[in-house]
Amino acid sequence: MNLKQAILAIMDRDTLKAVVDDMEMEAVDRRSVEDMRAKVSHSRRAEPETLLAHLSEKQVKAVCEQMAVSSKGRRKKLIEQLLNPTGAAAQIPAKPSQPSSMKTVKQNRKQAQKESPPMADKQNNGNQNEQKQAPVLLPDPPAGMMRVTRTELVWPGKYNEDGTLKEVPRVSLPFQVIETVNETRATREAKKGSIQQGLFDVYEGKEGDSFEEGWKNKLIWGDNLLVMGSLLEKFAGKIDLIYIDPPFATGADFSFEADVGDVGFEVHKQQSIMEEKAYRDTWGRGSNSYMIMIYDRLRLIRDLLSETGSIYIHCDWHVGHSLKIIIDEIFGIDNFNNHITWKRSTPRGNAGSRYAELTDYILFYTKTSDSIWNPQYGKYREEYVEKYYGYKDEKTGRFFQPTSLLGHTGINPVRRWRGISKPWRYPPHRLDELDAAGLLYWPPKGEVPRLKRFLDEQKGTPIQSLWDDIPPVNSQAKEDTGYDTQKPEALLERIINASSNEGDLVADFFCGSGTTLAVAEKLGRRWIGCDLGRWAVHVTRKRLLGIEDCKPFEVLNLGKYERQYWQGVTFGEKKDKHITEQALYEYLAFILKLYGAQPVAGLTHLHGKKSRAMIHIGAVDAPVTIAEIDAAVEECVQLKQHELHVLGWEWEMGLYDLMVEAAKKKGVKLVLLQIPREVMEQQAAAKGDVRFFELAYLEAEVQKPEIRPGVKIKKSDPAVQVALKDFVIPNTELIPEEVRSKIKKWSDYIDYWAVDWDFQNDTFMQGWVAFRTRKERKLPLVSDPHVYDKPGSYRILVKVIDIFGNDTSQAMDVEVPLP
Repeated sequence: MNLKQAILAIMDRDTLKAVVDDMEMEAVDRRSVEDMRAKVSHSRRAEPETLLAHLSEKQVKAVCEQMAVSSKGRRKKLIEQLLNPTGAAAQIPAKPSQPSSMKTVKQNRKQAQKESPPMADKQNNGNQNEQKQAPVLLPDPPAGMMRVTRTELVWPGKYNEDGTLKEVPRVSLPFQVIETVNETRATREAKKGSIQQGLFDVYEGKEGDSFEEGWKNKLIWGDNLLVMGSLLEKFAGKIDLIYIDPPFATGADFSFEADVGDVGFEVHKQQSIMEEKAYRDTWGRGSNSYMIMIYDRLRLIRDLLSETGSIYIHCDWHVGHSLKIIIDEIFGIDNFNNHITWKRSTPRGNAGSRYAELTDYILFYTKTSDSIWNPQYGKYREEYVEKYYGYKDEKTGRFFQPTSLLGHTGINPVRRWRGISKPWRYPPHRLDELDAAGLLYWPPKGEVPRLKRFLDEQKGTPIQSLWDDIPPVNSQAKEDTGYDTQKPEALLERIINASSNEGDLVADFFCGSGTTLAVAEKLGRRWIGCDLGRWAVHVTRKRLLGIEDCKPFEVLNLGKYERQYWQGVTFGEKKDKHITEQALYEYLAFILKLYGAQPVAGLTHLHGKKSRAMIHIGAVDAPVTIAEIDAAVEECVQLKQHELHVLGWEWEMGLYDLMVEAAKKKGVKLVLLQIPREVMEQQAAAKGDVRFFELAYLEAEVQKPEIRPGVKIKKSDPAVQVALKDFVIPNTELIPEEVRSKIKKWSDYIDYWAVDWDFQNDTFMQGWVAFRTRKERKLPLVSDPHVYDKPGSYRILVKVIDIFGNDTSQAMDVEVPLP
């Protein structure tokens, strides 16, 4: 290692930023330590002398240790020693491509001995010659190995083979806005200038940093590694508080209790393959894979945090000890604030062989020493109140503690008030005011009066690092969503109040049932939430909709952009922006293989065959259209093929009914199947954990509203209502028997449905919504009436979400008023 490399290895993020700024370097990603270090390393202007000027004395000493140079002395002397080494032993090879041989090492040592002062001179000259002694040159480590210079946690996969730290994937992809909640279409159209964006709006990040400036909260469905990487462009250094509750090593049981139907019977719901896959990635190779997962995400989290930001990491005894070492490395041990212990009321574990577990741990770090901090207070204990606040005001019934009105003799002057001469803390006229207001307590034995300190005016006991006053969520609690790992709102309320202010931005990238987001909403914070689970996003959406006056929020994903990225990386050349014909062929062959079909050549719209069925595969970056299916059906008719399976990622609205019937008339049985997100996960695809499901069938009807008491519409109003008529989930054999046996009617499969009254072929705009809650199980199958501003042609989109979290839509074109 040469001197420049040693200096760069010691430099932290802030020091590298200072170097980059001072040298006015361009095209440098200041969010990435690796990128800054690489650019400075390749800059000819970045001479060691220039770089050393940015280091503290402690850092200079660390460089000396790296270079095997004595670190005794002050900063200026050490820098001179590094820049002007004495003796051949200090001449470090510029590019040691191979490890030094033992012969070379011995020659260097002999040369160093020749040029070192003799022992007698050392004794005569004392410590001065000790510092001048040439250091012993250590051999470079063998290829693929690195010299240990600090204490850290290392695991397989943390470093590359050449000893450099592996880069975190920082893929920046656009977000798709798939649904907007609690905002009228008129409001949104005014903001975006009525420009149609296609099937989904693209999130542009042009909103302000406050609700008044147009900010909308964000609920994102997707892999948090890609999501955080994509957030960096707009949100690097802007998030004020991040709380995460990553999975613990508690076994791969992702199931939880979910309510189904009007009566609310509970079923044991299994999580999706994607969530099981996420667990395998996290714990598939034990702690090694967990370290890789959390290390990469924490590095991105640090870049997203503001300079006054904080992070709280929730963990338990399985990983807490290792996790702290990792966070110390990323955030710095100086930015570690607390190891919070949350005492649960219910112990876990086998108490027969060891102590039962009663606690979880929350590691609290800040990005810098200048962080947001609002002290929190808890209630006084009963025995404390009884001892110190045992007096009761006769008029108000408030409890108080009598406190002294006397100051210090010699500091407070002795004044006479009501015949009593004392060093009163207040002048006589102020004492009269306090007495008139009933704030003085007169002891019955004629003692000196005292000031009433009321219990309800006290902040309480300052919260310490042991939290034993917050119980876990029980099954009877109003906030219970059925998630076994759900955390109580009181826990997040304390964290959010302590480390953020109203209007600040709070994030949770493992949001689960949405506790962090719900509490942030109630406390007036802006928020961003992310989860890989489709059901988690659905539960969170319902939970937020249950909050009174919930502010507008968007549901986003990476959608086609994630698929384009996957297609390019998997089948194309990384340098090419466009997919080649060969790459497209490989993509089609890959999907066909997963579906168990064989490729066919020479056809225009048909890509493969499975048994008697022909196969058409939709593109990764566009919805399957009616015209596309019609062309594939026509080709089947020409080839006298009577069955067609169409595999797609997304679908043009309203094609199910139309195309199935149209194909049937032409003698072709049409089956529409969803390509699942699992195909993009290498491990799931390799293990065959990929299932293609038929699209659900939804039948809805637009009706004239009934004119009845309590409904504020006139017969002449341009008004409609929507009624659900049928809902069918194909492949019912894949639904657990315990669920199928309890389903009494088709609507039992529906958990949520909503209507967009003026769908513009872009983002779904929720105009009316109904959903089941744990308390209210009845689901209306007819919407409330909707009155349009004026008669005309409209497209109404109905979205249904079933008990498994899958959504199905139906579009209907209507002329209002209805005939």
